[in-house]
Amino acid sequence: TKETSFLSSSTEEEEEILSDEVYSRMSEKVVSQRLIVIARLHHRSADRTELGAHYEKLNFELSKQHIVDEITGLLLIYPSCLLHVIESSGDILTSVLEDLKVLQQQPDRGLLEAKILFMAHNIENRLFEEWSYKVLDEDQVVGSVGVRGYEEDDEKTEHLFCSVLSILQKLAEHLERPPKALPELVLDETPGLIIPQRTLEKLLHRDEFMSPEQYLHLYKSPLNINTGFGHLTARSLLSFT
Repeated sequence: TKETSFLSSSTEEEEEILSDEVYSRMSEKVVSQRLIVIARLHHRSADRTELGAHYEKLNFELSKQHIVDEITGLLLIYPSCLLHVIESSGDILTSVLEDLKVLQQQPDRGLLEAKILFMAHNIENRLFEEWSYKVLDEDQVVGSVGVRGYEEDDEKTEHLFCSVLSILQKLAEHLERPPKALPELVLDETPGLIIPQRTLEKLLHRDEFMSPEQYLHLYKSPLNINTGFGHLTARSLLSFT
């Protein structure tokens, strides 16, 4: 019928418009950013693999909403805290911080205070080729040496902070060597690339870093102030971006 023909034509036009919008979005260059956040876990927190599963689900949902914004990174879940490196668009990083704020308000999730260690805009190279997570056992954390000698020599916040970025950079370089392997396998074989848990615990108590809530408040403010997260990120590891 004519009506059927009209509906069919309308549907085809809508699909064509949608296809054009998707193509247009894909042709745009997505500006990649890098976020590094740490959070303290409740000592009675539930199975830590649930946190990894939560972020897997979150990334899947965000990937469906932002089809051209690739998500890469690494989530390390320690016995007492976590370290999350995530690389993607600004929209996705903001969504991750929003989710983290919600998690902190849910006692059953076991997440306590969180700090943003690093936020890099328009990064040239990613550290990771995909996103993955690893739950670290107690013996891995105790056995990891990382840069402990350097850390004990100087407890300054900047030195602790730089040690985290330095180890992550070394991990990324190690992942580039053939044969390529997933980060969790590399960390099992090379425990020296595991950032010491005690370093992260100390950084969680430093006032130089913003909480996700503080960052989101500034991000959504009318002035949209870019704080640069103090002198730590501005000074040292420009090559890290």
